[in-house]
Amino acid sequence: MKRVEIFKTNVYRMKDAQRIVATLVSLFSSYKINFDLDDEERILRVESSQLEIETNSIVRKMFEWGYRCERIV
Repeated sequence: MKRVEIFKTNVYRMKDAQRIVATLVSLFSSYKINFDLDDEERILRVESSQLEIETNSIVRKMFEWGYRCERIV
């Protein structure tokens, strides 16, 4: 079963997005992660074949790195 979570962020630069994706993938190796910086909400998309995505951990890590990250319900 495929799960997808979408987050609204304040990441603006592609360089930052690439670094964040690389770090998140190293922490959550089973997730497929990407950004859509062209969207006005600077979307972070996380996909997993697991039953649940660790949304709280992702939001907490982004906050620790100085970014806003809010799950879109």
